[in-house]
Order: sequence, then structure tokens, then C-alpha cells
Amino acid sequence: MNAHSPVRLDLIFAALADPTRRRVLSMLLEDDMAVSDVAEPFEMSLAAISKHLSVLAGAGLIRQERRGRITWCMLDPEGMRAASVWMQGFGQFDPVDLDDFERFLEAQLTDWTEE
Repeated sequence: MNAHSPVRLDLIFAALADPTRRRVLSMLLEDDMAVSDVAEPFEMSLAAISKHLSVLAGAGLIRQERRGRITWCMLDPEGMRAASVWMQGFGQFDPVDLDDFERFLEAQLTDWTEE
């Protein structure tokens, strides 16, 4: 699938629409994490977290790698590029600055944990 195809953009924006998935992205900004570590702060089953991770991976926002018996998750910064390029086409958005994106996600995480 072309990185800038409408289907790819739909997957990216659908993945970003969910607050749990945005929180997972915030967590992965810090470091790679095992699936079980990603699941720890959430009050949901490991199967439910795995589904969220599958959506993020399907959108190209994270990568998953099997190391022995453990599946590790890592942020894929290239995954955000297609959305950034698309938004730049409107002339109202600057390229995605991952430092700014990290601050945004941290603010979202803070707001989410204070609720």
C-alpha cells in the first residue's frame, strides 16, 4: 500500500482517533516496551490491548518484534509522515515535529490520567 494512499491515511487517522491508542503511542515515545508492559497501566485484558496494538501496527505507527517468547512494541516515526505530508497540503500545518508531537501526547496522557 502506498504510504500516501487514502486507505493508509484512513488507517492512520482511525488509529489516532482512539484515546487508548494515543496513550500507547505516548508510552512508546519513552522506550520500546513488551506487550505485557504496555498493558499494565490499562484496566483491560491483554487481548484488548493486543487489538489496539494491531490497529497501530496496521496503520504503520508502531512495529512489533518477537524476541524469544516476548513481543516488543516500538514507535515507527515514519508512520506519521504520510499524515504530516497530507496535512501540509492544506498549507495550514507545519511538518510534524516529533518533539512537539511528544509534548502533545504527554499533555494528552496527563489530561487522561487526571480524569
